[in-house]
Amino acid sequence: FLERLKGLFEGTKSKGTVWLTQKRYTYDPNGEAAAASQDDGAEYKCLLRATDGHVKFETLILSAELGKFHAVYAALLKASMSTLRKRDKKKEKQRAEQAALWKKKLAEDIVIEGPKRGNGRRKRVRRIKAAIRQDEERKTAAKRDEQRLKSEPGV
Repeated sequence: FLERLKGLFEGTKSKGTVWLTQKRYTYDPNGEAAAASQDDGAEYKCLLRATDGHVKFETLILSAELGKFHAVYAALLKASMSTLRKRDKKKEKQRAEQAALWKKKLAEDIVIEGPKRGNGRRKRVRRIKAAIRQDEERKTAAKRDEQRLKSEPGV
């Protein structure tokens, strides 16, 4: 498995993606799902899968050998990740600044002033419409923040 994984990393060095998955192997050949979900002291294996979208392979590791395997696996991952691109922090910073400006703009109330009739009426109407839009944006932002808090683990 490790040799094939090393070859997969070398094949995608200049361009490409490698997906790695790891989970507890709980397959029961008798088809009894309830027996597999109970913790009766059974020793489970670890299932590892690797793919680049075309080539797929997997392996099973006994829990007793897992520590030794992970030491070699971690060294391989560390050596293979030298070709990763660095994050573009400049764009992230710009997005954060734009989000901060948007939140600041939402926090400030729009002042509605001017005559109801005559000169300046159109300006007043535009400000009223902008205040209504701002209230709607505040509501959607509050809903979005609420959903984000619900979806974050540990909150």
